[in-house]
Amino acid sequence: MTEQSVPEESAAAANGQSTERAAAPAFDVDELVENLVAGEHRALARAITHIEDRTPGYRELVGRLHEHTGDASVVGITGSPGTGKSTLVDKLALEYRDRGHTVGVIAVDPASPFTGGAVLGDRIRMGSTVGDMEVFVRSMSARGALGGLAAATADAVRALDAFGKDRIIIETVGAGQNEIDVVRTADTVAVLVQPGAGDDVQMLKAGILEIADCFVVNKADLDGANRTVQELTEMLQLERDVDPVVRTGHHGVPEGDASADGDGGADVDEDAADATTWRTPVVETIATKGEGVDAVIEAFDDHREHLQATGALEERARLRYAEEIRTLLREDLGAILEDEIDRRGGIEELARAVHDRETDPYAVADDLLAPIEDCVEEQRLE
Repeated sequence: MTEQSVPEESAAAANGQSTERAAAPAFDVDELVENLVAGEHRALARAITHIEDRTPGYRELVGRLHEHTGDASVVGITGSPGTGKSTLVDKLALEYRDRGHTVGVIAVDPASPFTGGAVLGDRIRMGSTVGDMEVFVRSMSARGALGGLAAATADAVRALDAFGKDRIIIETVGAGQNEIDVVRTADTVAVLVQPGAGDDVQMLKAGILEIADCFVVNKADLDGANRTVQELTEMLQLERDVDPVVRTGHHGVPEGDASADGDGGADVDEDAADATTWRTPVVETIATKGEGVDAVIEAFDDHREHLQATGALEERARLRYAEEIRTLLREDLGAILEDEIDRRGGIEELARAVHDRETDPYAVADDLLAPIEDCVEEQRLE
């Protein structure tokens, strides 16, 4: 590979040092990490700001914090807008504090189309713990990220974990089925539903049902609460009645207990299935009054104990890290290719060449990737 094949920035990136990573940190990483781990709240706030803004040096910061993580219990709160997520999060934080736990809250809001900042500012609905220094609440803009979570959410959770927070709560945007990304960040996920939400319950069947470790029917003092609980319970029972072999998804499924029978089906050890399969509870709450919040926390604790007992907690962490690595690789490689596309005249020029039949999309992709592949091949041969 010659120097002319890849510009300086792309060459550095192809060798594992993107322009963003190669840039000198804009802050003192050592000092910030030391102060954050020591429990300085201002350092925690600054760290999350650098993470959210992707300030040069944030990757080194997150990498340094990683060794201090692994002790926090992370729960995700999701559901459609208007179900009372912020109010429930507020009461959960208050209950956790009453139990002696420190709390970190990441509230992911829709992004302002003008500033890119959080629109709703969930902190205005989380007033029960105002003034309590053991509760850290941070609103983050989704900044157009799909899946209900900002791209920096996982890194912010890592900062809270390194700081020493016992319980971390993530509240998602609340955009419906796209909320599944919370599974990749939280150990336990609660899906909120409000009474009379017939259409919402039908929607749950299409996707969100599989990510719920706990269903919370909030505003249970309203008409229709009993019916909503019944509908959810019936849906969950139907899921359990399905052949245990196909009980896939977020809750963990027994594997290796099935053997083919003469009818082409499977014989399953139901006792083993019951021992390893989480039975999703349905909890009723009136968050505005704090009613039922203790039951939600008990469900969270039971689920964590289940994950620990079955080994699913560690397995879920490994899967989460694997997905995070893939995501980072996609993002970094995408940035490298965008730089190379710009160097070659921009995507419009490449599209024009394809349109004029001078080349084809596959040839363009192969040509753009060739220098990177050459660099990787050279590394293998060294």
